[in-house]
Amino acid sequence: MSGVGASRVLPVVATVAATFLGGSFALGFLTSSISERITLINKKKYGKSCQTCKAVGYYMCKLCKGNGTIKWSPLYDPVFINPCVCPTCDGFKVQRCLNCLGYGSV
Repeated sequence: MSGVGASRVLPVVATVAATFLGGSFALGFLTSSISERITLINKKKYGKSCQTCKAVGYYMCKLCKGNGTIKWSPLYDPVFINPCVCPTCDGFKVQRCLNCLGYGSV
């Protein structure tokens, strides 16, 4: 008889535990999201503009010099040089400012 009662209680306990864990995960995510947003607002309001990117958040890729491709050879062989997509900017020709992390203010 005690086995029948335990089989009815176990799904209820599992549901309560899953609800509690899911709720705490959602609450943690919401708290970190709000905290990041407040930090961003304060950075824009009170921070100085970034001089590295001129407050844009991006600048021309330094590896490919704004070309989007680099010349690469698997072995140093000047005969076979292949153009490849720039690994730093992924061919977009700009990269995120490392000083302000793309926010435009420090």
